[in-house]
Parts: sequence; C-alpha cells; structure tokens
Amino acid sequence: MQVTRPCVVSLRWRLEDAQGQLIDELAEPMEFLVGGDDLFAKVETALEGQQAGFETDLALQPEEAFGDYDSELVCFEARGLFPEDVQPGMQFEGLPDGAATEGMPEAIYTVTEVYPEHVVLDGNHPLAGIGLRMHLALLDVREATEQEVTAGSVGEPIFMVQTSAPPEEPLH
Repeated sequence: MQVTRPCVVSLRWRLEDAQGQLIDELAEPMEFLVGGDDLFAKVETALEGQQAGFETDLALQPEEAFGDYDSELVCFEARGLFPEDVQPGMQFEGLPDGAATEGMPEAIYTVTEVYPEHVVLDGNHPLAGIGLRMHLALLDVREATEQEVTAGSVGEPIFMVQTSAPPEEPLH
C-alpha cells in the first residue's frame, strides 16, 4: 500500500540537531496518522506515495519543525507561586495561579532559571529555533480507522507544535 492521506504509517527515526548531536531516536516502530496532527508537514510530504521499506534523510528548518524561538513566550513570575523544590528543567502546564504576566497562551512552560525572588518560565518548545536532521524509515502502511481520522491522530502526539501565534487577549 502506498502512503496517501489519510492513512497510518509505522515509522522509525533518528533525530539530530544541525551539528549532528542526537536529540531523539525512535528505535521501536510507532504509528502516526498521515493527514492529521501527528507529523510535520515536510515529513508527510516526503512519505506521500511511498511504500514500506522507504528510507530518507530530511533537513527541517525551525519553521518546518517546532517553530522559531519567540522571546515573547518567556516571562518572570514570583518565586512564591512555585513549589519549594522548583528547579530548572521542571515543566508546568500553563502559568501558575496568581501569575502576574498577562496574555500568555496555554502551553507547557519550562523553568529555565530560579532566583530568590522570581522564576523564569519559557513557553517555547525546547527545540524551537533549532534546525533538525531526520533519518526516517517507513516500516508499514495501513488504512486509517474512522476514529483515527476523526481524532486527527493515532494516539498521544509525540511532537507538540505551536501552530498559531499567542492570543492577543489573556485566556480565562
């Protein structure tokens, strides 16, 4: 079967930054919906019309992967809003209750620095602004179920891609 939208593909990959440093390796096959929300557009384009056994190397610019780095998604919040053991690398879904920064989107925020009076949060994806290289192996292709097509995904997304700019108004 050839890859056509919508269908489900079973993939393995090796993901590196532009300098060849390993970021992620999907050694065990995993399924993704082509024509949904599971894969980057450039990956889907490379897979279209291909069959099991196809392999390719792709270069993804930041805008084709996790987007450009947006300094507007960085904010400072009072240290007292966070758990006592807060440390760089911790992630929080959305800003904490009582946050002073307005107009920030609902996102996963990563703690980048902790100071006595405040914590620095970054709502960018950790790979935002980074060019990527991907070696991709197509292992299998099958028809997508109606449920997968309706959901736009085979399961939980591997990649979280911000597809729109932050809202102008604060989210409530």
